[in-house]
Amino acid sequence: MDFFDKIGKKASEAYKMTADKTGKLAKETKLKLKMGDLKAQINDVYEEIGKRVYEKHIREDDETAEKEIEEKCVKIDVLSDEIESLLKECMELNNKKQCQQCHTEIEKEAKFCKHCGAKQEEPEKEPEILEVQVVETVEVSEPQENANKNNEENSFESKDEKDVKNNLEETVAVESDVEIDRENTEKENENLEKTVEIESNIELEKKEQE
Repeated sequence: MDFFDKIGKKASEAYKMTADKTGKLAKETKLKLKMGDLKAQINDVYEEIGKRVYEKHIREDDETAEKEIEEKCVKIDVLSDEIESLLKECMELNNKKQCQQCHTEIEKEAKFCKHCGAKQEEPEKEPEILEVQVVETVEVSEPQENANKNNEENSFESKDEKDVKNNLEETVAVESDVEIDRENTEKENENLEKTVEIESNIELEKKEQE
């Protein structure tokens, strides 16, 4: 069983390596085809520029020639930058890089170029971006502060007014009750006097009759 397991493991590793190489090769081929297409486009633009330069030479009054030639030169710059980017991507697949001096393809980890001998400087590392938490403070303007103070004062004043009003209502209620009690007392006294007077009259009548 161990023998067959080892064979299966080696076969799996070999298949994986082959698949990686095949995928890398396919990607590299695709990149090179695209670079070839871009180079063909650049050659076409070169021909167009040469044609416009000759036309301008023949017709000196051709005022649009310079503008058109400038636009075509810019187009070549764009295509060249795209080719450069694809070339770097292609070299990355093969662990290669360009010499900083002669632009020859060399090993990625090489410290010196094997063609011109130039020392390869290490690329500058991008500075780490530190996340800074910004705490937003809200400043209250002076008019707003005054408004808040006025609201507080008004709230206190309204509270005091309510207390005074309540006290006044209680005082009025007490005075009203006292007035009612006084009136009731007066009525009772009057009734008592009338009762006494009636009884007195009755007593006198009795005495006269006797």
